[in-house]
Amino acid sequence: MNLKHLIFRKSINHISKLSPKPASTISAAISTSLHPISSVQSSAYINPKPISPFIRRIHLTRETKLSYTSVEANVVSSDSEDEDDGTTKEFLSRFVWIMRGKLSEVYTDCDKETINGMLLVIVEKVVEEMEKGGIQRMVGSKVAIPSQDFSEDLWKTVWEASNMVLEDMEKARKKERMKQFLQAEEVKEKCRFAGEVGIRGDLLRELRFKWAKEKMEENDFYESLQRFRSGKQEKGGNVLKEQAVAAEDTPAIASLPKRKGKIKYKIYGLDLSDPKWAEVADKIHEKEEMLWPLEPKPISGKCKLVMDKILSLKKEDDPSQLLAEWIQLLQPTRVDWITLLDKLERKNPGIHLKVMELVLGEESFQTNVRDYTKLIDAYAKEDRVEDVERILRKMVENGMMPDSLTITVLVHMYSKVGNVARANDAFESLRNYGFQPDTKIYNSMMMAYINAGEPRQGEQLLREMETRDIKPSEEIYMALLRSYARRGDAVGAGRIANSMQFAGFQHNLEYFALLVEAYGQAGDCDQARSNFDNMIKLGHKPDDKCTANMIAAYEKKNLLDKALNLLLELEKDGFEPGIETYTVLVDWLGRLRLVDETEKLLDKIAELGEVPPLKVHVSLCDMYSRAKSEKKALQAVGVLEARKDELGPNEFERIITALCAGGFVHDAQRILQLMEAKGFAASEQVKFSLSSSQVFSQKRPKK
Repeated sequence: MNLKHLIFRKSINHISKLSPKPASTISAAISTSLHPISSVQSSAYINPKPISPFIRRIHLTRETKLSYTSVEANVVSSDSEDEDDGTTKEFLSRFVWIMRGKLSEVYTDCDKETINGMLLVIVEKVVEEMEKGGIQRMVGSKVAIPSQDFSEDLWKTVWEASNMVLEDMEKARKKERMKQFLQAEEVKEKCRFAGEVGIRGDLLRELRFKWAKEKMEENDFYESLQRFRSGKQEKGGNVLKEQAVAAEDTPAIASLPKRKGKIKYKIYGLDLSDPKWAEVADKIHEKEEMLWPLEPKPISGKCKLVMDKILSLKKEDDPSQLLAEWIQLLQPTRVDWITLLDKLERKNPGIHLKVMELVLGEESFQTNVRDYTKLIDAYAKEDRVEDVERILRKMVENGMMPDSLTITVLVHMYSKVGNVARANDAFESLRNYGFQPDTKIYNSMMMAYINAGEPRQGEQLLREMETRDIKPSEEIYMALLRSYARRGDAVGAGRIANSMQFAGFQHNLEYFALLVEAYGQAGDCDQARSNFDNMIKLGHKPDDKCTANMIAAYEKKNLLDKALNLLLELEKDGFEPGIETYTVLVDWLGRLRLVDETEKLLDKIAELGEVPPLKVHVSLCDMYSRAKSEKKALQAVGVLEARKDELGPNEFERIITALCAGGFVHDAQRILQLMEAKGFAASEQVKFSLSSSQVFSQKRPKK
């Protein structure tokens, strides 16, 4: 109530005595500050202008108090006076807005004119204090100093409102300064680099404000040094005027102490003061421009329409004309080209590679070896060998030789498509470059040799990996073991098995099955049975294929009793023969011409509900032909003729030999013609059997 009583009394006694100040600035400020609340809450409060020193340089300290520097230390020009006038108006406007709210809370029954009269008294006193320097004493102190005109409570309220205004103005000034430094080029470059390395979201925003704050502090530091230097120069000039007689020709220039000699600094023992490091820095800067290029040009108008047409092209369309028009309109740089290619890759991947191939010939793209490598890699992933070789020729014609990365792509591609010769050439080129192949390249080359039927070459690379202490994967070992097993190379399979054992790989069911197959095809049924028994001892149950391989091993030695005993033992353990085991037994009994037993096995296959494989029909044709069962033999031949695309040279020769042995010469000749039509050449033995059968059939008397 003291504030209410004092304001009411002062407003009656002083309103009639007040007269406007002669200074136009203060009167304008007061008149502006006494506008209605709607005008007070204008853009000056929403977006306050950056505050600058006014009259006596108002600054906010850490205690959010107002401090002034001396008038003698600030020589203001006419421009700074205008800026100070604006700052004064802003200060008074903010002050009036705060005080109006406080007065309205106390005097709820007073009208606007009475409130304006009270504000006029308060603002008049504040302006007087600002003119005579008393506001420094009023606001700069930690506790409000009472005034003779105002009560202690009122003056404390004025003191708090002034500090609040200055605090808000200082925050607005810092905010505007931060906006300037947030847009600094150095801060932008750091943010771009952070974005490239994967920093996003809140962390990137915090780092950006941190870098802007550091930049602002650095700028303030150098500005303070400059003010210090200029002050020293002025002081030195005054001293020179006093001592002009003693030193007329020696100007006194105050500056920071200068270092004598060259700056020498070392990092980890490396002398970076050498001039050559300046050249290194320039080269690094050039490379950085390529890695972190500038922003692409803005695209609008007709250029944007042309770009939309390019993005909507179909795979069979020719983009050359649209690209030429786009180049003429935009005059693109490398950044613009990369932006276009990225959009094509996302929105229209079908036309992306075609456009990229055209872009490589543009000078503005600044094509390098890595650009060709990207295109070659894209074609190689789609197994487009002809396109890859065309780009390679174009690359060499433009004076760019393939590097190690490009050749690595070629090794993978040629290995994948099975071109062992070209893959080997590319592999040797890598070695000529001095590049040490890694695990992926070794795996690609070994798989190429394995698929080409050359496991020994793949094994040599395996030994080379072991020499270089590169551990091959289990898949590579199994691929080599599988290749040796199919070829019947028991020695090679044994070497790979020993290597796997030394490498510490666990023996699984496939490992033992491949060893049984390898030794079985090599005719070593004892070693095959040993691996078969070891598999059972280790807890692996033999499957149908592994059992069939073991029966096939006994078939080569014609040990039917051992094969039947093995089947009986397995059936006791719950094993049921499958299609693979029945196929081997049909072939074996067919060779022995046990027709009835073979047909019983055919019934077993029919009970399984599976289609008999091709090998069963070949065995039946062989058995019925040699048994001279014409009807069944011709039925088997008809089935084989229907599946002629699945027959290989060995199957063709077995069929022809069996037909000749049974006296079916015309059928044998027809099968020979089918064999030659598929591009297989008959062996001399088959030709001799067929010719001798023809001669014998001519000499044999007809019934």
